[in-house]
Amino acid sequence: MENWIFVSTLAILLAPLYIWCFRALPRERWQIICAIPIRKMADGSWQGINLTYYGLFNAVSLCTAVSLVFILTGAAGVGFTIFAAVIIVLLAFCLPASRMIAGWVEKKPNTFSIGAASFLGIVLGPWLVLSMEKVAGRWMGIDFDTMAMMSALMIGYALGEGIGRLACISFGCCYGKPIDQMPQWVQRYLSWATFRFTGCTKKIVYAHHLEGRRIFAVQAVTAVLYSATALIGTLLFLNGIFSWAFFVCLFVTQGWRFLSEFLRSDYRGDRKISIYQIMSLLTIPYGLLIPFLFPTSGQFVDLMSGLRAIWNPAVFLFLQVAWVIMFLRTGRSQVTGSALSFHVHSDRV
Repeated sequence: MENWIFVSTLAILLAPLYIWCFRALPRERWQIICAIPIRKMADGSWQGINLTYYGLFNAVSLCTAVSLVFILTGAAGVGFTIFAAVIIVLLAFCLPASRMIAGWVEKKPNTFSIGAASFLGIVLGPWLVLSMEKVAGRWMGIDFDTMAMMSALMIGYALGEGIGRLACISFGCCYGKPIDQMPQWVQRYLSWATFRFTGCTKKIVYAHHLEGRRIFAVQAVTAVLYSATALIGTLLFLNGIFSWAFFVCLFVTQGWRFLSEFLRSDYRGDRKISIYQIMSLLTIPYGLLIPFLFPTSGQFVDLMSGLRAIWNPAVFLFLQVAWVIMFLRTGRSQVTGSALSFHVHSDRV
């Protein structure tokens, strides 16, 4: 019963957030949080650096995903030291790769792709976790279930990318096609699932000049689909069904990544089927092998142990550091600028 309560609580918390974000974030107001003056110009104004909601939602998505992964791994008996080591090494590989691969595919230096980062994480993750298990068992006397760790990471990825789509709505990237250019079945059944983006600094406006047009809300569909998949995966995990939790989250996220790019207008390379789509397809048969390569021990999962484990100052400090790093890495806009001027209210002196 407690497993259902936990999953239902997550769903109840996410639903109002998504409803508000789908209504507000396409507007111009919800792209830039603030501008910080960094250099005075010849005309007396200041050049500013923009901090964005894109970075804020990416930081929130990371910390929410990491929190869920920690609860699940804690419920499966994985300690904080092992958990933190796996997360740090994965992020150390995946964050730089997201920029390098995106720059190679899209021929742009100031961009990055979650698809590239997820591909690398899925490919390297099992072997990294297995290495951690061997080291922990040999040198620290700590044993844990590799498949449980992999399943928790995949669930966290699904939830994190689901929430991360809010960042894309705010920035106006990863956008769908105008609804009148969509297949007939989409126009007939999903004509209500649209956004109207406003603001000259939204990517959809300066890249494709689609301001004010009814755009298929592919980011919203992705957010809801991935989050729902993460909740289903969480329920399976808490019932000890690690392999199915892993594969359901892998199949839905990578399968939808492949299909959804046919519904998008943003540039994904010069090919009809993009590099990102090929990556997502390759991970599915690869993921099918993981449960056979890393069979689960079928250990007992205790949700309350996971919830107690997260109530720890070290965990909160870890999450805060991760939030700051992600916000500073993705929240400092490289493609927008600002000019600031300051004055005194003479009537208040």
